[in-house]
Amino acid sequence: MEDKLIPVTSVTNGLGQTVADHLFYYTNQVVNLCFYELPGRENEWVLIDAGMPKSADIIKETADELFGKNHTPQAIILTHGHFDHVGAVEELAEAWKIPVYAHEQEMPFLTGVKNYPEPDTSVEGGLVAKLSRMFPNEGIDLGDNVQVLPADGTVPEMEGWRWVHTPGHTPGHISLFHEEDRTLIVGDAFVTVKQEYLYKVMMQEKEISGPPRYLTTDWKAARSSVEQLKNLNPEAAVTGHGLPMEGKELKHALETLASNFDDIAVPDHGKFV
Repeated sequence: MEDKLIPVTSVTNGLGQTVADHLFYYTNQVVNLCFYELPGRENEWVLIDAGMPKSADIIKETADELFGKNHTPQAIILTHGHFDHVGAVEELAEAWKIPVYAHEQEMPFLTGVKNYPEPDTSVEGGLVAKLSRMFPNEGIDLGDNVQVLPADGTVPEMEGWRWVHTPGHTPGHISLFHEEDRTLIVGDAFVTVKQEYLYKVMMQEKEISGPPRYLTTDWKAARSSVEQLKNLNPEAAVTGHGLPMEGKELKHALETLASNFDDIAVPDHGKFV
């Protein structure tokens, strides 16, 4: 994947907040990543997703602010391998000498075997959908740094969490769920901003939506994944794009999305509809 700066941003760029015990989310331009401090292990942590291209330095700086200098993470967990979630992963994995974990079906895109389909600029949507032709679709090659997530659903280093296979946006997309407090790290299985519309992205207008249309290739699977996540009955959710949701707002939004998925999420036209 070409390491080029993608010129899109939002009013929340560089901001973040704690959304649950030990879980801090941070917005890098228009995408969210999570820093999870391991309970009972001071300044030991895990990074979930790795931001936009050319974001390694700001991710390191944010980690230093949260955990102190020279406290590198135990691992990086990827929800999927699209450019805006792996932008810094090669540089960070090499610098920190740590493993990266992803779903088995995402491996071809993370080991130099396959590229993702090109963004669908014909998809129904706003200006971001039209501009998506500039978004990289090439896979990356993490080599021996990347490993398959355990088949039993556990998440390396993150005790009490489990990964949930939520395909549709990509074949090996996953979300992470913490049973005790019902916190959900969604990735792009659903988002809380209309990611296809430039103004809404820039202003981070809060509105539940399906996965970004211009990069989603299997809408039947995406629909099933939203239903699966709704049935977890989460109390708080951090999505790959948009602001966190929690409590009654999240419950109502997820029920609405699941019940009206075709109207809310699925475009009227596009290559994969």
